[in-house]
Amino acid sequence: MVLSATDKSNVKAVFAKIGGTADALGGEALERLFVAHPTTKTYFSHFDLSHGSAQVKGHGKKVAAALVEAANNIDDIAGALSKLSDLHAQKLRVDPVNFKLLGHCFLVVVAIHHPGLLTPEVHASLDKFLCTVGTVLTAKYR
Repeated sequence: MVLSATDKSNVKAVFAKIGGTADALGGEALERLFVAHPTTKTYFSHFDLSHGSAQVKGHGKKVAAALVEAANNIDDIAGALSKLSDLHAQKLRVDPVNFKLLGHCFLVVVAIHHPGLLTPEVHASLDKFLCTVGTVLTAKYR
């Protein structure tokens, strides 16, 4: 999926706006993922998955950092996330559909905390960006 100049601008604006709360949003999105899609817990059987868990928040912080990294390198998302793609494809072997599910959960969390931010155009741009991130993360599965 190709991001237009408008999409890139919209995504950068979203991440500029959510800035300091990205870590918390990442944790909340991950927690939402586990509740809405229980099969995704498979990869985290060693985690305390209870509400407010420090482990979930910690991994959510990593998710948010990866999304921020991708947004900061929006013209080379594949390069920015190459090591993460290798990790998930070769070592962790995460089901590729989970990235799409997590992207949707992240959209929901952004909408909850920043409802005025997600106009239809911005929502579409952020969705395209999250799909692109998911595609990049699964590219090395082939």
